[in-house]
Amino acid sequence: MARTANQKLKLLYLCRYLLRRSDEEHPVTVAQMIDYLARQDIAAERKSVYDDMEALRLFGLDVQTVRVGSATGYFIGEREFQLPELKLLVDSVQSSRFITEKKSLELICKLEGLASEHQARELNRQVYVRGRIKTMNESIYYNVDEIHAAIDSDRSVTFRYFAWSVDKKRVWRRDGARYEVSPWALMWDNENYYLVAYDHAAGAIKHYRVDKMASIAQTDRSRQGAGAFAKFDMAAYSNTHFGMFSGDVQPVRLAFENELAGPVIDQFGQDVSLVPLDQGHFSVTVNVAVNVQFFGWLSGFGTRARILAPAAAAEEMRRHLLTLAELYD
Repeated sequence: MARTANQKLKLLYLCRYLLRRSDEEHPVTVAQMIDYLARQDIAAERKSVYDDMEALRLFGLDVQTVRVGSATGYFIGEREFQLPELKLLVDSVQSSRFITEKKSLELICKLEGLASEHQARELNRQVYVRGRIKTMNESIYYNVDEIHAAIDSDRSVTFRYFAWSVDKKRVWRRDGARYEVSPWALMWDNENYYLVAYDHAAGAIKHYRVDKMASIAQTDRSRQGAGAFAKFDMAAYSNTHFGMFSGDVQPVRLAFENELAGPVIDQFGQDVSLVPLDQGHFSVTVNVAVNVQFFGWLSGFGTRARILAPAAAAEEMRRHLLTLAELYD
């Protein structure tokens, strides 16, 4: 039998065909594989395909067999990612606000490529990206990569930082001057990506929204702040900064009705101490950034929660609520 230029690629074509066209519900036969190879200008005989299936098994591909009428069907069993895992990843991508709509669709399309084309349709039915609130900064995808590279290289980074104006234009912080910080970690909180870094000028740990960073670049200077991050607790930092808003972090004693134990544990973790106050209430002392985000979270519980101490934080909460009430007079 004459060999074509593609003959050496035969095993690779079969591997791709099985991965994309077969699954447990859709086995493929030897005849179908021979027909597919012919369309790639590759001649094949039944016996050679049997040998190829065995070679793929020895290579580590989970090639399974099943009866399809009077013929034998083949399909890929265990894959790198199973369908439920891919569905979970698709849901995470499409629900993430920090990934733009365009990039979400691109990533989901790539995830579909990890399943058979039949399973990919199930993933496609889960795609509801259009119309969701998505970040407008496409460069975030590459900012994250640049930050990871700087962390791996133990280098500081510089960038410009902005906020949005009412006419949807960028307003540069510090009049457009570049920030320089030492990146130590990336945090996903409140559906946004944050860089947690050591600010050289302030000499303190701060965080920055990655989708509001622009023109990020590594420097040739080593990172600073190793001592500060040696005792840094990422989970505690996230718990104390509601919505990642900055504020004066201080211990605050709170009182809640007993039925609110779940939300309190969800926010502050299972290690938080719930101290009984009376038959229907408990208290908890936590470190939080006292700011409007914290007040908003607490006021969401209405009369079922209140600040016990310090008095200054309780007074600040009272003034905040009075200011809000004045808006509706």
